Amino acid sequence: MAQLIKISDYVSRYENDLSHYTTQFIRLKRYQWDRLKLQWQNQKDGFFFEEEVVEEEKPTLFQSLARRFKKAPEQEEQEEEHVDEDILNQFDPFVTGSASSMEQLKRQYTEQLYDFQLKWASSTLLSRSTIHGKYRRDTLMKQFTQKLPDNFLMMYEPIIQIKKAPIEMNILLLTPVQCYTITVLEHEDVAAFVGGSERFWVKKYGEHEQKLLNPLIELSRNESIVQQIFQEEEIELPIKKVLLSRNGYIDYPGVPFDTTIIDRRTFDEWFEQLRRQSTAPMKLAQYRAANRLLQLCQTTANSMLFPTEEEDLEESEEI
Repeated sequence: MAQLIKISDYVSRYENDLSHYTTQFIRLKRYQWDRLKLQWQNQKDGFFFEEEVVEEEKPTLFQSLARRFKKAPEQEEQEEEHVDEDILNQFDPFVTGSASSMEQLKRQYTEQLYDFQLKWASSTLLSRSTIHGKYRRDTLMKQFTQKLPDNFLMMYEPIIQIKKAPIEMNILLLTPVQCYTITVLEHEDVAAFVGGSERFWVKKYGEHEQKLLNPLIELSRNESIVQQIFQEEEIELPIKKVLLSRNGYIDYPGVPFDTTIIDRRTFDEWFEQLRRQSTAPMKLAQYRAANRLLQLCQTTANSMLFPTEEEDLEESEEI
């Protein structure tokens, strides 16, 4: 499961400590999956196993923060070998009665883990952002997050500040070996996009035709921004440009050599290759690139200590 480190201008857990949270997420995912499988197998075999629960006073938010900052260096090194207790308590997957096979159990677990990803991509211990309903319904964000490997870091429609000017990007996908900047072109099912080097393309849907701005303009702009950031920080990570349409057709015979066009005819094959292209662990250049991009991202959030009166109303309206 790819790690969703940024959505739009939402506050993200990864902004605080990228290295720590990426490592902890992978360990948490594996630990809770093993635990869930054991629970499911016990129920399937008729053994109703319950974990021993030790009642203890739950620390306050400030006690948790103080405990974290007072840790000795040698204690931190030891804790890197397992999942932090605070993080472990944030994700508690459960088996529902509909899981009659291992495949169904995996789907249940993946759904619960994705919801947890959304939480980490929109909150910290001290603040949170309200997730707009369109992101909860976004099938592309969900597919990329659920199906891509753990060592992929994804930024979904981040807003990057360049010389105090906010620039809305599309998708940035950082793998151990390269960075993909992806522009999405999805409208009606089986719509056809006829492109060229001109400023406008033509969208054909049934008997209707409509002009739209050449999407390669946005794609090239995004690549240029990312390339400039990497050069300034001396980050050596190749950038790949992708124009993507899962549900439509893109007809552009003269596609530039440095751009990959993926439509409904080639998406499944391309996505499967993407999933399997890199089994390497996360790399330093990947971390540096993600860290720098996160530093430049715009963030809007509300305090968890002092919530606004409108916050609950906004959340109920947008979901």
